[in-house]
Amino acid sequence: MYRQGDVLIVPVEETAVPVRARTAQGEPRDARGRLLLALGEVTGHAHAIPGPGRLVREQGPFGPFLLELPEGGRVVHEEHAPIPLPKGWYRVVRQREYVPGAYRIIAD
Repeated sequence: MYRQGDVLIVPVEETAVPVRARTAQGEPRDARGRLLLALGEVTGHAHAIPGPGRLVREQGPFGPFLLELPEGGRVVHEEHAPIPLPKGWYRVVRQREYVPGAYRIIAD
């Protein structure tokens, strides 16, 4: 398991990845060519994957992501040290908090 700020990255076996995720197009990259795992609403800083890979949004109100890194990769952020990731599949989960009556994704 890996954590960078409010982003948790959990390895998953490829056999546990739904077929629809393995065949999905994936999320678009940002203007700098990165896969965005989380974008800071206040600072504009991002938890991102700059290299090869694919990010697929899962269904649900908080849309966890499935990340495929066929060659491995690294998670980068302007305020954190990079985290190297071996090749494989990962579930990317944003930290949430409870506010009266609802849950929301943590904003940084």
